[in-house]
Amino acid sequence: MRIGGGSPAGRRCDPHPANEEYAECCGRYLEDGESAPTAEALMRSRYAAYVLRREDYLLQTWHPETRPGSLELADEAGQKWLGLEIRRHEQREPDRALVEFVARYKVAGRAYRLHEVSRFVRDAGRWLYVDGDIRDG
Repeated sequence: MRIGGGSPAGRRCDPHPANEEYAECCGRYLEDGESAPTAEALMRSRYAAYVLRREDYLLQTWHPETRPGSLELADEAGQKWLGLEIRRHEQREPDRALVEFVARYKVAGRAYRLHEVSRFVRDAGRWLYVDGDIRDG
């Protein structure tokens, strides 16, 4: 699954409220308060939240045991997110899942990739981000 590059159904999901597909892809989670039905859907919505600098949503969907007090998204003002590729989604237990992804971005014209295997848990029916392991390549 790619955000910014197309979804399995062939639809482009541009995480920007002006895009009409935004409501279907991520907007219903970020704007309407709907809970993401899977860890993968939560990962996609969290990526959109980074693009849109929605610290409130990121903190709200972070497990309380690992959630930071705040995020410094304003310090990333020169950062431009370019796309998200979901490489793997595994739900080994009913309330635990892994999502491996690569997010591409630029800072001051230089390209970077964030490759992470993220851990998620479902608590009281809601998927939450716990933490992740950064990978090379």
